[in-house]
Amino acid sequence: MKTGYINGKIFTSDIDNRFIEGFIAESGKIIKTGRTREIAEEADELVDLKGKTVISGFVDAHMHPLMLADYSRQIACLPPNINSIKDLVAEISKAAKKLQPGEWILGWGYDEGKYDEGRSPTKYDLDKGAPDNPVFLVRSCEHIRCVNSKALEIAGITRETKDSPGGKLGRDEKGEPNGILMENARDMVIPFMPRKTDEDRVAALVDLGKILSSQGIVAVADMGNLHPGGNYHLYKEARKRGFSQRVSLYYMWDYFMNEEDFKISKEEISFDSDIRIAGIKLIGDGSISGKTAWLKEPYLNTEDCGISVYSDESMDKAISFAKENDCQISVHAMGGRAIDRVIDRCRDEEYLCSTIKLRGCPGGIPRLRLEHLTEPDGEAMKMAGERGFAFVCQPIFAYCEIETYVKNLGKDRLKKLYPFKSILDSGVKMCFSTDAPATSWAVPSDPFSNLKSAVTRFAWDGTDIGQEHRVDVETAIRLYTKEAAEVSGIINLGMIKEGYDASFIVLSDDIFEINPMQIDEINVEETYVKGERVYKRD
Repeated sequence: MKTGYINGKIFTSDIDNRFIEGFIAESGKIIKTGRTREIAEEADELVDLKGKTVISGFVDAHMHPLMLADYSRQIACLPPNINSIKDLVAEISKAAKKLQPGEWILGWGYDEGKYDEGRSPTKYDLDKGAPDNPVFLVRSCEHIRCVNSKALEIAGITRETKDSPGGKLGRDEKGEPNGILMENARDMVIPFMPRKTDEDRVAALVDLGKILSSQGIVAVADMGNLHPGGNYHLYKEARKRGFSQRVSLYYMWDYFMNEEDFKISKEEISFDSDIRIAGIKLIGDGSISGKTAWLKEPYLNTEDCGISVYSDESMDKAISFAKENDCQISVHAMGGRAIDRVIDRCRDEEYLCSTIKLRGCPGGIPRLRLEHLTEPDGEAMKMAGERGFAFVCQPIFAYCEIETYVKNLGKDRLKKLYPFKSILDSGVKMCFSTDAPATSWAVPSDPFSNLKSAVTRFAWDGTDIGQEHRVDVETAIRLYTKEAAEVSGIINLGMIKEGYDASFIVLSDDIFEINPMQIDEINVEETYVKGERVYKRD
């Protein structure tokens, strides 16, 4: 059956053919684009878009879907419900009353910058809410945890416990662990926590898929667990149960680098599969809001420049593995020093400086992608552009974490961060994503708040975060569709173009005409994946 779609404002994300009057989909693919009359003549049935704006479905090129699915069942340590440590303690106390002593209390998304007290919670705070239950909270950036005394006791963490390599234990003025676990130290408690079953994870994924469809997200890149293991088999099973998004997975290298038998099979890496393993990921530094990103200049009013995380050995092994398995390398590199370290090491690696050329991916798939890129300098951008390295950025970060960004860096420095326009002008292949749930936002995977930040360069509270680095709406959408698909190694997706998946969304408002400050008020009316409508707004 050839289904034609007409009478809409259809933006294709194809820079050579930006807007079209209509298109025909058959067997999940777009087989023709053209004028309304042509579409009407060739289609077996017609769908009247009634003047609505239509764009390709969003591709979130960097997120953590398993974590996001899991967090939906935990305490959300965020406004509007939790605005202070006092509120947080009350919520923990409420949860403890429903549990038996010894049962774990979990929470996600806390951000001291949004709390009235202006500081991070510690074990002393959490103990007030649950002295008899272990408490485990994840900071919005995902790089820091906060636990109470019961959790430290269970994990055997005491005054004598030393920092782990690439990690740090927070301590009070007496040298006692205060419950804050930074970077690699976050893993010290996880082995002692209850393990979820695969059945739990698959069910949560299927539920999350419905949420993503309602947001217009048709594909995601799973950027790895912050604990051992991979998720390929979970997505394959979730697919059988209705999870409709296409997926590229990146395995956290730290957990696999010493496994001699670890490899990616031809089936797992196949570009023809909707669920594929795209590569491996290294962590180069931390976050701005957690003051662990490895910066070129110290954080405001300190001499601290952050933390460098991975070892030279792990990078060397990663490059060898990528060559042997013909896969991508992803590196979390937020601060300028972390960015330079990656580029300096990889600039002369012939394999990483080449792109994968495939039909259905005209821009090529980069073999090296860098994540976050808070403060890339001109030389780093120039080198990345020349070598074909990709930058995966998150406009939502400064937008929603503005309080801690201002506190940690100052307003003047803030305006120079995430220089999207300069990155593009340097010829770097760039795309947008959210890193959900690793940010301080109640709906962390929401594409429209993310787009609003990129287009306006104002934070949620109105703070100017750098007007010179705004991008126009068309560019922002292209970075969230075509470019995101290519960087993630997902072919035939991201454009409304012949030969591509008929995966597109219908919007409630004209995103090209609406006041940019109101972009976050737009809703998805309908989402189609391979020609099948998977979501319709009530």
